[in-house]
Amino acid sequence: MTREYINPPELGPARGYTHVVRASGEWWIFVSGQVASDERGEIIGRTDLRAQAERAFRNLGAALAAAGARFEDVVKLTIYIVGATPEAVALVREVRRQFFRSSSPPASTLVGVQSLAREGALIEIEAIALLEGAS
Repeated sequence: MTREYINPPELGPARGYTHVVRASGEWWIFVSGQVASDERGEIIGRTDLRAQAERAFRNLGAALAAAGARFEDVVKLTIYIVGATPEAVALVREVRRQFFRSSSPPASTLVGVQSLAREGALIEIEAIALLEGAS
C-alpha cells in the first residue's frame, strides 16, 4: 500500500498534521478536521456558526477534490461543534444537507465540545472517503 500526503494551498497551512492522506488499493481518503479557515489559514466568521459551517464544508470539499474524491465518496463524517445546543445542531444539519444527498448520507457522528484547537473555530469536520476501483 502506498500513501500520498496532500496539503492543498487553498486550505491554508497545515500545522503539525496533513489535510488529506490518500492510500492505494481501494483508495481510502482520510481528511483531517477542517475548520472555517481561508487561504491564509485565518478563521472567518468568528461568531457566526452558519458562516463557519459553510466554509468548513467548502474546505472539506476542496480537500476531497485534491485527492480526487467528492462528497458522494464520503463514508464517515465526524463533526465537532463548540457548545452544541439543539439550535446549533439543527443549523449544522441544515448546512450539511447542502453538501450531502439526503437519500444516502455517510455514517456520521456529531460531538459537542467545549473548545477546539484553533482559536475562534466553532466547528471542525473530518471525513473518511472511499474511491472504489482506484489504483
